[in-house]
Amino acid sequence: MTAGTQTGTASAPSTAAVPVSPVGQRRVLVSEWIKMRSLRSTAFTLLAAVVAMIGIGWIVGAATNSHWSSMDPGELARFEPIGRSLAGVNLAQLAIGVLGVLLISGEYATGMIRSTFAAVPTRLPVIWAKAALFAVVTFVLMLVAAFIAFLGGQHFLGSHGTTLSAPHALRLIVATAVYLTLVGVFAVALGFIVRSTAGGIATLVGLLLVLPGVGQVLPASWQHHTLPYLPSNAGSSMFTVTPEDPSALSPGMGLLVLCLWVAVALATAAVLVRRRDA
Repeated sequence: MTAGTQTGTASAPSTAAVPVSPVGQRRVLVSEWIKMRSLRSTAFTLLAAVVAMIGIGWIVGAATNSHWSSMDPGELARFEPIGRSLAGVNLAQLAIGVLGVLLISGEYATGMIRSTFAAVPTRLPVIWAKAALFAVVTFVLMLVAAFIAFLGGQHFLGSHGTTLSAPHALRLIVATAVYLTLVGVFAVALGFIVRSTAGGIATLVGLLLVLPGVGQVLPASWQHHTLPYLPSNAGSSMFTVTPEDPSALSPGMGLLVLCLWVAVALATAAVLVRRRDA
C-alpha cells in the first residue's frame, strides 16, 4: 500500500426522508390549546370571571335579604330571585371579553402570529380553533359558576329565595353560560379584526356597555327598533324572566340576534385574516 492510497472511504450523507404529516384541524386545536393554557393571563382572567359571577350573586342575595324590610313597594314588585343571584353576569362578561381579545391581540403584539400562520398557511383553521376552544372553556366554567351563584344566592336570600325546580331557573342558568360564551367568541373575532389590545377592548366595551346607554338619547320610536338588537340587550333577553322594556326581544329571538352578531364578526375576521399580512 502506497502513501497516497486512502485507507477508508468517506461516509455518504444520509438522505432519508422525514415524514411530514399534514396540518389538520385537530393538530391546530392541540397547538392552540397548549398556547391557551400556558398563558398566566388565561387562568387569572377566567378566575376573575368565576369570582365575579359567584361573588356578586352571593353579595346581592345577602344584601337583598338584609334590606328586605326597607325596600320600596316598586322594587318589591319587580323583585325576581333568579335574576338577583345571576347579577354577576354583567361583570363576568367584561372579564371573558377582555380575555377573548387578549388571546389574539397578544400574538399580534409579540409577533407570534407570524409563526402561527407560517405553520398553518390557510389561516382559517386558526380562527376556528381559537374560537372553539375558548367557547368550550368559557361555557363549562361559566355554567358551573352560574349554578354555584344561583344556589348560594338563593341560600343568602333566605325565605325570599327559590329552588332549582322553580319555573325558568334551569333555563336562565344555562342561558347565562351561553350568553357569556357567545360574548367570548365575539371578543375573539374582534381580536382578529382590530389586532390591538386597546382597540379590541374599547370596541367590545363600546358595543356591550356604551352604545346601549348612548341609544337612550334617541327618539322613542328609534329606540324600539334599534336598542333591542344591540348585542348586550339581545343577550340579556335570554336570561331575563320579566323584562322591564316591553320592546325587549323574546329569549329565542335574543339568542338568534346575538348569534348573528357573532357570525358576522367571525366572517369579517376570516375575510380580513386571509387578505391582510400578519
